[in-house]
Amino acid sequence: MNKLFPPDFVWGSATSAYQIEGGWNADGKGPSIWDVFCMIPGKIHNNDTGNLACDHYHRLEEDVALMKSLGVKAYRFSISWPRVLPAGRGAVNQSGIDFYNRLIDSLLAAGIEPWVTLYHWDLPAALEFEIDGWLGEEIPDVFAAYADVCFRHFGDRVKNWITINEAWVVAILGYGHGVFAPGKVSKDLPYRAGHQLVKAHAQAVDVYRKKYQAVQGGKIGITNNCDWREPLTDSAADRAAAERALEFFLGWFADPVYKGDYPDCMKERLGDRLPAFTPEEKALIQGSSDFFGLNHYTTMYASDASQSAGAGSVYGNGGLSEDQDVDLSVSPDWAMTDMQWAIVPWGCRKLLEWIAARYDNPPVYITENGCAFDGKLEDTERIAFFDGYLSAVHEAIGNGVDVQGYFIWSLLDNFEWASGYSKKFGITHIEEGTLKRVPKASAWWYAEVVRRNGLG
Repeated sequence: MNKLFPPDFVWGSATSAYQIEGGWNADGKGPSIWDVFCMIPGKIHNNDTGNLACDHYHRLEEDVALMKSLGVKAYRFSISWPRVLPAGRGAVNQSGIDFYNRLIDSLLAAGIEPWVTLYHWDLPAALEFEIDGWLGEEIPDVFAAYADVCFRHFGDRVKNWITINEAWVVAILGYGHGVFAPGKVSKDLPYRAGHQLVKAHAQAVDVYRKKYQAVQGGKIGITNNCDWREPLTDSAADRAAAERALEFFLGWFADPVYKGDYPDCMKERLGDRLPAFTPEEKALIQGSSDFFGLNHYTTMYASDASQSAGAGSVYGNGGLSEDQDVDLSVSPDWAMTDMQWAIVPWGCRKLLEWIAARYDNPPVYITENGCAFDGKLEDTERIAFFDGYLSAVHEAIGNGVDVQGYFIWSLLDNFEWASGYSKKFGITHIEEGTLKRVPKASAWWYAEVVRRNGLG
């Protein structure tokens, strides 16, 4: 049975600057916190770095031609903040501006709509040293000024902006578990960093709306990541635990934007460990997204842990689980990706329906969805993954959820952060040594989905 998607559905692919560009110190680019983090022995699998990555910096035309051959309609990429502003603020690096102008112009010439993420984790290292990065009081103003530079140079052609990618990951993995840059370990810093990320997002949106949106005619939003949390049992305690887990995960960043403040359960449980917004900040933050950007990968069971000695999974995208009293687990019969993330398409449908119910059915763009499997070209497991998740998205649309687009993660096998090059999410293989691009079976499968505007 054919599963057709709405007529104007956006079919895209996605990447991020540090994961694919390379050219880490080329043409005046400043260092990012990921450039620095990768220099510390033992932080990254195999001591890999993003110094060369996929060398997209020198091969952008080739990558745009690849996307054109697949027929994708949109490309989500991120701007490297230190490539444009080497010190994070102040002098603009014209070579960086030129690079992104070439990329944007090449995409438009190929009939591909650019979707630009302003921040995908590569903070200029200067800001980490000088103002304490995402913990600094100045960072929202500095981010808004950087955003202004991007709107000014690119907004005549870029009509889709994402301020921040996965603030949850920045806060929890960068400031809580310390496994991502800048590598801080704390039970309190994630909430401080998260607070500044929300304020930075809102200030950038305010700049866009006041100075550019009316003239440039684009839209702007934020992308949050969330996995689904299914109650382990039908008990009231487990249902409440699952809801709490979602509020600590997605509600943390989406509630301020859609409801004006953090979820009540976070305020009650964290007390003064959770910073408070002023009335002026609440007014600026509420309504500061023209769409709901969602990155979704997996599902876990949630159960009440208030009676158990230790709350469960730490690295299972659970956040600071002891603050939530939630145990996380997976079913033994769920298939797993190479990231050890369970493949549960129905969790995607349930999450989309939860978002629609909680946030008054906003327009949703799935800005990332994908899976890591070994690098083979006949990647039938990846095709099955996408088929399952897109079927779930189709079902959610049929149930009234306003999903308007889907971006496959990722266009290329790339630098997978702390996992280095050991985990492969791409629909395109990057040949070692030559860096030749070789589309996998999933790339051609996706091209057919885009051509048909649906699943066969």
